Amino acid sequence: MGVKNYLIDMDGVLVNGNVMIPGADQFIERLKSQGSKFLVLTNNSRYTPRDLSHNLRLVGLDIPPEWIFTSAIATARFLRRQRPNSTAFVIGDSGLTAAIHDVGYIITEYNPEYVVLGETTSYTLDVLTKAIRLILNGSRFIATNPDPSGPSDQGVVPGCGAVAAMIQSATGKAPFFIGKPSPLMMRTALNYLQVHSEDTIMVGDRMETDMAAGVQSGMETILVLSGMTRREDVDRYPYVPTHICNSVADIE
Repeated sequence: MGVKNYLIDMDGVLVNGNVMIPGADQFIERLKSQGSKFLVLTNNSRYTPRDLSHNLRLVGLDIPPEWIFTSAIATARFLRRQRPNSTAFVIGDSGLTAAIHDVGYIITEYNPEYVVLGETTSYTLDVLTKAIRLILNGSRFIATNPDPSGPSDQGVVPGCGAVAAMIQSATGKAPFFIGKPSPLMMRTALNYLQVHSEDTIMVGDRMETDMAAGVQSGMETILVLSGMTRREDVDRYPYVPTHICNSVADIE
């Protein structure tokens, strides 16, 4: 069969909040030793790859920045292809603003071409109201990912998808989601890694994003039960993972 390549979700798969999932370090070292290409592929747009690499190193995972690909990077590349050197009003943290600046965009609240919504812990009513008014005035609505919630070391936190739903309710305008399960995110990541979907495995903890993304992209999938999905949840979906494991420690 040859050596497989891997796209690996981060939250709930390698870490839960600021704690490494037991065995994640050995899993990453196995991939390195067998010569597998891999990317940590995360819908989390809050941090830059350098930030995430540093944070992962603090919990015992040695993953360089160039092996980390976020929905913020995919969003920025999409914007650059659609309308180069344009403008956006951005709701998000440094991972998203840095990626959008890096592709030559200007971040502004004055007649922006796009409103871009990402993950942050500091959503405010004033900022969301401004986004709603800009969208009603013609700005195009982009969101980094559809996750309604996510894990943290304190428990579940609201995600970009939940906030996007509120903005959609107020404007009547649905966002264009870039992150998983969008095939756009998967194709962008596979092209970045320079591998083919048939030779790549998607590893994740969410049926509605990670597993859906892998299935729609023609990839083998591994669902791990260390994050948001329980084994009994799987039967509720019209698709199934190729494999189910308790955690990445069980992936050989």
